[in-house]
Amino acid sequence: MTTTDRLYYSHPATPAFDATVVRTEPRGAHTAVWLDRTAFYPTSGGQPHDLGTLAGAPVIDVQDDDVGDVVHVVGGIAPQVGTVVHGRIDWTRRFDHMQQHTGQHLLSAVIEQLFSTRTVSFHLGSESSTIDLDRELTPEQLTRVEHEANAVIWRDRPVSIRFVSEDEAKRLPLRKESARAGTLRLIEIEHVDLSACGGTHVDRTGAIGQLALTTWERFKGGQRLKFLCGRLALETFQQLRDVTAASIRQVSVLPAELPGAIERLQQELKEQKRANAALQVALAGFEAVALANSAESFDAGHLVLQAVDADAVKLKALASAIAERPGHVAVLVSCSTPVLVVAARAADATTSCQVIIASLAKQFGGRGGGKPDLAQCGALQASPDEIIAAVRILISHL
Repeated sequence: MTTTDRLYYSHPATPAFDATVVRTEPRGAHTAVWLDRTAFYPTSGGQPHDLGTLAGAPVIDVQDDDVGDVVHVVGGIAPQVGTVVHGRIDWTRRFDHMQQHTGQHLLSAVIEQLFSTRTVSFHLGSESSTIDLDRELTPEQLTRVEHEANAVIWRDRPVSIRFVSEDEAKRLPLRKESARAGTLRLIEIEHVDLSACGGTHVDRTGAIGQLALTTWERFKGGQRLKFLCGRLALETFQQLRDVTAASIRQVSVLPAELPGAIERLQQELKEQKRANAALQVALAGFEAVALANSAESFDAGHLVLQAVDADAVKLKALASAIAERPGHVAVLVSCSTPVLVVAARAADATTSCQVIIASLAKQFGGRGGGKPDLAQCGALQASPDEIIAAVRILISHL
């Protein structure tokens, strides 16, 4: 039989209370505390638990135990059994939960009334909340939902709490049947919604502040909506306002012109990248000439084996340009570590670049591969000089 008197059931706006400690027990590095009455809400029904203090000690978790009583997990020095303690709720967190949870009831009710679409689950989070619908709505429909939900908020409808028997509940127009037996706690938004719920809610819709849908996506055959109410909606607007203001200052456009300006910048960046790549190829051709002129002679032709200060793209361009010369093999090693190696050969050369790279990877633990005429390997755990020495030995045995 449960013994905890849950003050938040009838008076969710209670920020502080006094209660008697009826039981304690160790809970890891903390202490579990049971009270004869509490205003702390335990995690349940998609709503997170309250935080606050109990006799000055921080309340770090609140749960329902196996028999349905509320247990408070307390840090620091726990109160003694039989003592009267003062509890204080973290009101910013609690009121945020009240705004979000009442907003969820309103949002789900409006969606069902307008489009006969049911909410199958919901989650209340610290940064945003979500509801999952049994089917998808269009962006136009969701915009209509937002307008209607906020119209109810602005009408400042009363939100009331009442308790009814299981039989009475069956005769009432509940938005969703309750699976609970016995006495049910009902939350009613006047002329809008009637639902069985054990969570905390504001007493009038005006206290929700505002409701905004932020994103939506397909989810398990239906749709997941992310929404914000009250303080979270205001803070998100402020963040978007500041980001937008900073962005339009950077590109010198009006707010409505920002998407087009970003698109133009992206296109310009793509064109610049293409132009830069073409210049890199042209430059590599000139540098390749100088490298090829320093080629060493070996049994299978001419070898260019050098460390070059270049990234993977440039190394590949240089090696490929050198390999355009008949009889040439290029093995280029990056100067940076971990080392990258690119090997390329001319069409008439017989030395396998694939074999060179595979041997280096086996010896120095790199990752890579390729074909006999072009191969590369990265993350080699050795210095450029060590790798050049290893290639020279390998080439002499091929």
